[in-house]
Amino acid sequence: MTDFPAPTRIKTNGIELSVHLAGPEDGQPLLLAHGWPELAYSWKNQIGVLADAGYRVIVPDLRGFGGSDCPTDKASYTMDTLVADLTGLLDALGHETAVFVGHDWGGIIIWHAAMLAKARVAGAIGVNTPHLPRGSEPPTHAFREMGGDDHYILRFQEPGYAEQIFTGREDDFFAFMMGKPPAADRLDGLYPHITHIPKMFERFTGRDEADIVVGPEDRDYYADAYRKSGFYGGINLYRNFDANWERMGGVDHRLAMPCLMVSADADFMLPPKLAGWMPALCKDVEFNVIEGCGHWTMWEHPEQLNAIMLDWLQRRFPA
Repeated sequence: MTDFPAPTRIKTNGIELSVHLAGPEDGQPLLLAHGWPELAYSWKNQIGVLADAGYRVIVPDLRGFGGSDCPTDKASYTMDTLVADLTGLLDALGHETAVFVGHDWGGIIIWHAAMLAKARVAGAIGVNTPHLPRGSEPPTHAFREMGGDDHYILRFQEPGYAEQIFTGREDDFFAFMMGKPPAADRLDGLYPHITHIPKMFERFTGRDEADIVVGPEDRDYYADAYRKSGFYGGINLYRNFDANWERMGGVDHRLAMPCLMVSADADFMLPPKLAGWMPALCKDVEFNVIEGCGHWTMWEHPEQLNAIMLDWLQRRFPA
């Protein structure tokens, strides 16, 4: 299997991204977008399998993360900018289109790319993150209803707050974030406090390795990267939720390209039921649910995820 490839810095959309490339240069391009608080490294267990199957795998640290440029102002993290980073990356690499694959925030970005840059998105795979219709109210209203004022996304709106409590505790942060998920049938009883991530983290004193789904060496990679980059870049994505909602008013959310949705039944923020909207929005979509899996799907069930993605890709986009 191909090892996790060394990064290359590539200019796109006025910044430089740290990008990991694997597989034959003439293979079908796959662009993999990570979420928060992850990195391109989140796809470590997928890159080799996809590259060895003949795909050209393109995996950036998104702007604000890891080895990529990290502008400080939240206006540098709007959805149009994030999509332009990815289409500009394809331009730099000489690819007209790619299959866009996204997890967590990366999923939000790739579904928006499928709406805003349709000609560049040959197909789309959402891992945990579904394609959703535009709500009738700004997203922060829904987050407040779900978790009250201590919902982590609302606390993230406060400049400097999250950065202050996470910085200097990077090792604890990833041990806290990457804990084993509760059983899917228990999730409904854990609201609203399960959404109070900063508040819970301030009281966090550690947990046994058996209760963490990502091993210590891999968590060290994340923690070291965040010690260098800081947290502010990625958190700025959250500070544009309402602005992005405003931007998407009047945009056609219907998608015609082939889509694959892979849900995890124990992901408290992105449960499989959210994908229930997708048949009305996606002309060509297939669904899978990984059972006993929480938010960190690429780490928790890598072999199952790889098999699902490869089955779909080899049928719809042969390498």
